[in-house]
Amino acid sequence: MALRTIRQMGDAVLTKKCREIKEVTPRIEELIDDMIETMYEGNGVGLAAPQVGVLKRVVTIDVGDGPLVLINPEIIESSGEQTGSEGCLSLPGKAGEVTRPNYVKVRAYDRRMQQIELEGTELLARAFCHEVEHLDGHMYVEKVNGELYDVENEEEEA
Repeated sequence: MALRTIRQMGDAVLTKKCREIKEVTPRIEELIDDMIETMYEGNGVGLAAPQVGVLKRVVTIDVGDGPLVLINPEIIESSGEQTGSEGCLSLPGKAGEVTRPNYVKVRAYDRRMQQIELEGTELLARAFCHEVEHLDGHMYVEKVNGELYDVENEEEEA
């Protein structure tokens, strides 16, 4: 495993739509392992492949229950509403208030390319939305209510 460089807002790779993964190759396995390590090193809740410069549809998320790996994730259901502080490893030191669904169900593939469905509320629902948006070339700053603000070591950066 290796730490990868996290691309910062303004990098063109963060505005591009990612390609689906057809099979988990050794390179994809290495990418996933590196993403998990990089996410933890940055104290992030989630990390999407384009944030490390790879235009593939894979994200890693950990809201405290161990790492989730989602390949080709899609949001298939959402409901409710929550508004809260959101940050991003691609925009360190900043956060903003974002309104998201309070419940989200995603369909994805795991590392063995077995289809899975996961449900999340609150922080996990927020992380699902945030990371899937990265795969389509969008960042949370597009949804911020009001202005971004400075944070120090924000614990819940997604």
